[in-house]
Amino acid sequence: MNFKKISTLSAWGAGAAALLAPVISFAQDAAAPAAAAVAAVPDKGDTAFMFLSTILVLFMAVPGLGLFYGGLVRAKNMLSVLMQCTVIAATVMIAWVVYGYSFAFGGSESPFFGGFAKLFLAGVTKDTTAATFSQGVVIPEYIFVMFQMTFAAITPALIIGAFAERIKFSASVLFCLLWVTFVYFPIAHMVWDAKGYLFGLGALDFAGGTVVHINAGVAGLIGAIMVGKRTGYGKDMMAPHSMTLTYVGAAMLWVGWFGFNAGSNLEASGGAMLATVNTFIATAAAILSWCVVESFTRGKASMLGAASGMIAGLVAITPAAGIVGPMGAIVMGVIVSPLCYFFVSVVKNKFGYDDTADVFGVHGIGGMFGALATGIFASASLGGVGYAGEQTMGGQLMVQIQAVVITILWTGIGSAILYKIVDIIVGLRVPVEAEREGLDLASHGEAAYHN
Repeated sequence: MNFKKISTLSAWGAGAAALLAPVISFAQDAAAPAAAAVAAVPDKGDTAFMFLSTILVLFMAVPGLGLFYGGLVRAKNMLSVLMQCTVIAATVMIAWVVYGYSFAFGGSESPFFGGFAKLFLAGVTKDTTAATFSQGVVIPEYIFVMFQMTFAAITPALIIGAFAERIKFSASVLFCLLWVTFVYFPIAHMVWDAKGYLFGLGALDFAGGTVVHINAGVAGLIGAIMVGKRTGYGKDMMAPHSMTLTYVGAAMLWVGWFGFNAGSNLEASGGAMLATVNTFIATAAAILSWCVVESFTRGKASMLGAASGMIAGLVAITPAAGIVGPMGAIVMGVIVSPLCYFFVSVVKNKFGYDDTADVFGVHGIGGMFGALATGIFASASLGGVGYAGEQTMGGQLMVQIQAVVITILWTGIGSAILYKIVDIIVGLRVPVEAEREGLDLASHGEAAYHN
C-alpha cells in the first residue's frame, strides 16, 4: 500500500529520493524479528496535530461551506443548501470507509485504481501506521484514513453550489455518491498514491489543486449546463439573501483551511509551518487584490468580492502550500483574484451558464491557476523548495499542464455521463412550481426563517 503526496518530497532535500517507497506500513508487519524490534512508533504530537487538522477540515464542510453557499442563495433555498452539504458529506464518509479508502489507497499496482484490499477498512487497526515525509516517522493509519475522508467528503459538496436552487435533493446526493466513486477516488489515487499515474509523471499537488478544486470546479460547470438555468435567471432578482452568513461561512473556511493545507504535511514540522504561513498570506493578498480590481471596475469594493477573493486565494495556494515560498504565495494570491474575477463577471455572462455560487469561476479556474503556478514558484530561485532530481521549471510546468488536462478530461467526461445517468434514474430538476416556491418547503417541508 502507498501513501499520498510523495510528489512533494523534493521539499525535504537531496535525500528525499530515498523516501519514494511504499508508505502505508504496519507496525507489526515485519519480515524479520530485527525489523520488528525497531518498528516506528507514532509521535503523540504528530498524532494530535493530525487529529486537529482532520477536525478543521470537517469544520470547513459542516458548517463552513454550508453557510457560505447558504448565504449566496435566496432565503427560500437556505435549508436546501445546508441539507445537501450535510447529507452529501455524511454519505461520502460512509462510502469512504466501505470502499473509497481502498479504491484510492488500497495498494494496487494499477496507476488508476487502488484495488480491493482495504474494503471495509480490512487490516486497519489501532496499531497499523502510515508513514509521513520523514523517514522512520509514522502516524496511526486511522488518522490518515479520517484525514483523507474529510477531503473526500467536502469535495463533492463543493459541486452543489453550481446548480443550487433547482436540483432535486435525491439527485444531488445520488450524483455525488456516483461521482466520488468513479471520479474522485480514481483521481485521488492517480495524484496521491505512489503507484498513481499522475504521481508517476511527477505532478505536484500538495493539498488538492487537481484532486479537489479542478475536479469539483469542472464537475460544477458541467452540472450547471446540464441541469439548466434557474427559472427567471437574468430577469428575476437572485441576489444573495445574506452576505452576513456568506462572510461567516467564508471565514470558517479560511480557519478550517489550515487543517486542509498544513495537515497535508502529515507532521507537526517546519513543512507544516510553511504551509501555514502560505495559507495566511496568499489568502490575504487575494482578498486585497479582488478589492482593488472591484474598485477599478465598479467603483466600490464589495463584501461579496472580499469573500470571493478569500476563497480564490485559498484555492490557488492549496496545491502549492508546502512547496512555494512565502513571496511566491503572495504573488499567486495577487494574480488569482483578477483571473477569477474575469471568469465570474465576464466569461460567465458571455456564455450564459448559470453557476449559482461561481464554483467553476473560483474553484475551477483558481485550481487550474494554482496547479500551474506551483510548477513555476516551486523553483528554488523563486523561493520554493526546488524540483526533484534534474527537473527544470519548464519540465515541471509541462508535467503540471498534463495533470490539469487529464483531470479536466476525466472529471468532465465522467461527470457528464453521471449527470445523464442520474437524470434517467431520478431526474435532475425539481418542477417549476417547486422551484418558485423554494426548495426548503418543496423538498424538506420547512423554512429557514419565520417572520
